[in-house]
Amino acid sequence: MDSAQLNRIYKKLVKFMTDPGEVFLLQSIETQTLFVCKRETVIAGFDASTSRFGTGIRENSFKTPPGIHRIGEKIGDGAPLGRIFKDREDTGIDWDRVSSEDNLILTRILRLEGLEEGINRGAGVDSYGRFIYIHGTSREALVGAPLSHGCLALRNRDMIRLFEMVNVGAFVYIDPPPVIIGENRCRSIHFAGIFGTGMSALAQYMRFQGIAVSGSDRLLAGENTASMRRSLEGLGCAIVGQDGSGVDEDTDALCISTAIEESNPDIAAARACGLPIIHRSDLLAAIIASKKTIAVAGTSGKSTVTAMIFEFLTSCGESPSLISGAPLRRLEKQGLIGNAWSGGSDLLIVEADESDGTLVKYSPEAAVILNISKDHKGVDESAGFFEKLVSNSAWAALNADDPILATLPATVRFGRDSSASWRPDREELLPTSVKLFRRGIEYHLPLPGSHNLENLRGALCVCEHFGCRGPVLADAVRTFEGVARRFTITRTARNVHVVDDFAHNPAKIAAAVGAARGISERIIAVYQPHGFGPTRFLRDEYIATFRSVLCPHDSLYLLPIYYAGGTADKDISSVDIITGLGPASFDAQAVRDRGELLTRLQDDARSGDCILVMGARDPSIPALVRKIVELLGGETAHLPAATFR
Repeated sequence: MDSAQLNRIYKKLVKFMTDPGEVFLLQSIETQTLFVCKRETVIAGFDASTSRFGTGIRENSFKTPPGIHRIGEKIGDGAPLGRIFKDREDTGIDWDRVSSEDNLILTRILRLEGLEEGINRGAGVDSYGRFIYIHGTSREALVGAPLSHGCLALRNRDMIRLFEMVNVGAFVYIDPPPVIIGENRCRSIHFAGIFGTGMSALAQYMRFQGIAVSGSDRLLAGENTASMRRSLEGLGCAIVGQDGSGVDEDTDALCISTAIEESNPDIAAARACGLPIIHRSDLLAAIIASKKTIAVAGTSGKSTVTAMIFEFLTSCGESPSLISGAPLRRLEKQGLIGNAWSGGSDLLIVEADESDGTLVKYSPEAAVILNISKDHKGVDESAGFFEKLVSNSAWAALNADDPILATLPATVRFGRDSSASWRPDREELLPTSVKLFRRGIEYHLPLPGSHNLENLRGALCVCEHFGCRGPVLADAVRTFEGVARRFTITRTARNVHVVDDFAHNPAKIAAAVGAARGISERIIAVYQPHGFGPTRFLRDEYIATFRSVLCPHDSLYLLPIYYAGGTADKDISSVDIITGLGPASFDAQAVRDRGELLTRLQDDARSGDCILVMGARDPSIPALVRKIVELLGGETAHLPAATFR
């Protein structure tokens, strides 16, 4: 046992110990060894086999759970060597010493109780409820290599010796294998900017694997991030200010995103400690390479399709993991942030973001690419990224209806175009939902808009490839709950419909406005551009889009550009977009602040209107939507689109 790792684990456990000198157990999954320890000294060691299915937190996964446990029960004291136990009861039958195909539970049992909420304690992950034991086994010749269905299996004489060395309540730490990122072996990672959507998903996923996680964020004190902070801390993540204090000798690596600038104090602290600084994409690439991964890419629709594939495959009996760019409503209902999940299988669904070009590092089992339009990068540059992702993938599905994607190679093409090998029989675009018919099955998705038909085609194509089809898949589509801030509808007492949507580029704005037409003839569009660079890059496209999708009876209000911090040339404003619109056929205004917006909406909104609030990155937008709803008499219905009336 590495002394530094033993010291690190002891420092975790001693916080819970009544007596800092009490005996504790340390299971190394990497070396398949169980150590008996006192303070920072190993006093005994035994070969101990963990699960042949690997490390994992989910019930019914047959994987060994990581993290802090304690001995909840000692069972079998005085039983003879090789006594067979079933359901923790002494059967009175002794093992015949013949090697068994079954991993019989023999001699003694130490039943473990998890102590980390969401990791090994609580609904769906509870080690005690999963019947995780330390026990003797009938497969003694194989001990020292993974062989169990989640428990820790020892040779029987070793089990008797261990049983006598520990008491009920003794701590047991199950140490997961490190995550390998290039040449770096990491058991403890600090995330700079941990409240970012991509970073928070990776941080949660690492915690689910038992990796120690800490993080910092410049929005640490923000009221709009308080819920995320509570959720991360509830999983055991240490959240600190972005002042370098979270990086120390116990940290194996600092993880950063492209948004983290060179002057960040965490970077200086990592360099002072001689720690590797790892880009978010390199961590994700390592995870993707270790799993059977489906990567979802494209300028628009990634988060929704990632959620669709995850929920659809789950409904079909798979148990996939998830790393997404947006919270799934179904997971939010379970008290989670919602953008990460650890399943019981090796299947992983990831959202592959192209904004900084790093998706070229990913080599998934399968990729689906939805569309290309100008967003963070130009179209030609994005096409190059997607072409590289296709070449790195064993199987790739591309949207046949996108003229640029049509020039890229693909394993299969989905869509309505004649070049598509995966095509729907027919489709229906309803006011608040869509229907797709294929091979005699009706797929009714409770989300509006032609863009969601495109999303559904891609998701169904992938799911069919992975064996999920027919009525079970149709039921999953019908009950899909969607993604947070993706066309979330609230009806107010004044009969004004308020929609919260993540749209933040011209293509997404056009799609959101198109979907809103199914709710109301008159649309009051509210948009908060994010970032001075992106707004400058997309200014002309914004102008063209607003001109094409808004009608004479509509209104447009632009809020000031959202500034998330960091270095930026503030040489453009929302006024420049309004000026560029010139004498538009609809009313268009740039408001000074949210107070002015609320005043204008109070006067402008009429019964039957739809107020469509759009914008990204700013965690306070949902709070703005709530204020608008309160302004208009409060909420009378908060419903999925297809149930909206």
